[in-house]
Amino acid sequence: MIIKTENLTKDYESGTQVVRALKGINLSVEKGEFLSIMGPSGSGKTTLMNIIGCLDSPTDGSYYLNNKQVSKLDDDELAQIRNEEIGFVFQSFHLLARNTAFENVMLPLKYAGVNKEEATKRSNDVLDLVGLSSRSKHTPAELSGGQQQRVAIARALVNKPSILFADEPTGNLDSKTGQDVMKIFKDLNQNGQTIILITHEDSVAKQSNRIITIMDGLIKSDLSE
Repeated sequence: MIIKTENLTKDYESGTQVVRALKGINLSVEKGEFLSIMGPSGSGKTTLMNIIGCLDSPTDGSYYLNNKQVSKLDDDELAQIRNEEIGFVFQSFHLLARNTAFENVMLPLKYAGVNKEEATKRSNDVLDLVGLSSRSKHTPAELSGGQQQRVAIARALVNKPSILFADEPTGNLDSKTGQDVMKIFKDLNQNGQTIILITHEDSVAKQSNRIITIMDGLIKSDLSE
């Protein structure tokens, strides 16, 4: 089991009030799953992703990632877990405008202290994996939206993460390009990559193998193929 949460809660202060965004989430995810998390705005789905993606800590409850309890770690320890275990793909691609596709992909490896020869090989390998070897020297401005998202996927994969998180990854793409990006995710999953997708689109969620719906900070449904 790659993810396990037990009675996960998250509170936020709003003025003088405390808002409970998560109200006791119990979730298990097996290695190699392709899971979608759905829910309306304000349902808690982004809060849940931030916690299981080690971007935030719960107010109460436990979270285990690869059998390690991460819910009690401090910010520096969470950052290390993120670098080693987790890849993120966002709706807005978050690429550095002045850097080439190759340089954008290589960046996490620089932070991780990987030697240049190994970093170069891994960066070229993941660009090839997403079909962008021929565009590696192009900057984001010279790439289409779909190509930029492919660069973002390659960057998320370059550290060989245990889990790939994708937050509305097709939100800024037309339907044809969105389908091309979803095919990359499906191919990655067939090769064993664990993927958690955050989306509000039924057509996107249905391409995963399991759909969890969050409503009012609770899991409303959990459906597998």
